[in-house]
Amino acid sequence: MSFVRTVLGDIPPAELGVAYAHEHIVIDGGRPVELSPDFLLADVERLATELRDAAAAGLRSAIDMMPADCGRNPTMLAELSRRTGVQLVAATGLHHERFYGPSHWSLRASEDELADLFVADVLAGIDERDYACPMVRRTTVRAGVVKVAGSEGGPSARDLPIFRAAAATHVRTGVPVHTHCEAGTGALEQIRALVEAGVPAEHISLSHVDKVVDRGYHRDLLSSGAFAVYDQAFRWGDAVNGTLKLLEWAVADGHAGQVMLGMDAARQGYYRAFGGSPGLSYLLREFSEAMEARGLDAEIRHGLFVDNPARAFAFAEIDP
Repeated sequence: MSFVRTVLGDIPPAELGVAYAHEHIVIDGGRPVELSPDFLLADVERLATELRDAAAAGLRSAIDMMPADCGRNPTMLAELSRRTGVQLVAATGLHHERFYGPSHWSLRASEDELADLFVADVLAGIDERDYACPMVRRTTVRAGVVKVAGSEGGPSARDLPIFRAAAATHVRTGVPVHTHCEAGTGALEQIRALVEAGVPAEHISLSHVDKVVDRGYHRDLLSSGAFAVYDQAFRWGDAVNGTLKLLEWAVADGHAGQVMLGMDAARQGYYRAFGGSPGLSYLLREFSEAMEARGLDAEIRHGLFVDNPARAFAFAEIDP
């Protein structure tokens, strides 16, 4: 029987409820914070306040997409879930090379070694120190998604072994695979690489793709059977909201069943609890009102927030 793996344990997919499909609830140091202090999201009290506000707007679950050794903190995620009642999913995998530095262990590990590390996160538990040192102490928090990052235009030579390691992790565990699309590009190339390595398209989701407002590109992406995560809704400023336009096109083209929504709110400046805006509740308040005004009704929104994440983040059944 399929399940979604949260930081507090496995649940039936139907219990995921209203879900944000790409978030960074916790960033507890690491190179991202060295690059920009605004990335630091490690104040449990403020983060709990932010999550409770989103829960009051209807949020039930969020997929935390911070992969290995760049600020991931499984213990903090579990504490936040217990405090707020919001179900959180933790990730394994690797982000862009820029978030690690030129001598990071990920550049020296073999493809098989990376796969073994990712599998251990999924089956045994995430290291409490997030692989920041050679002494590994696994927590009881297990990863429920493997997240990898592609470069602009598709996976680079550095990215491809990591993509294949993610694919091997899926084959061995059934864990869903999620990708970062740099500047929204390279989705088709990423899907091709993962499918060729053994991941069925229906277990792949791709983030940030609404940065590219091109109907043909999204038709091809969604026609593959993979899921798209539109997570740029609050970033358009005075420009035409491309995320809304893409949602209208997805519905018109019969692909609304392959789209999910997220905030990708990875900065203090985006969280009200830190004095920023628009706040984690934005999608369920202001943006849902904007969708309703454009004819994207409650049934469509239920699909985007509930039905599609329940399918996208469910583990595949693995043959014994």
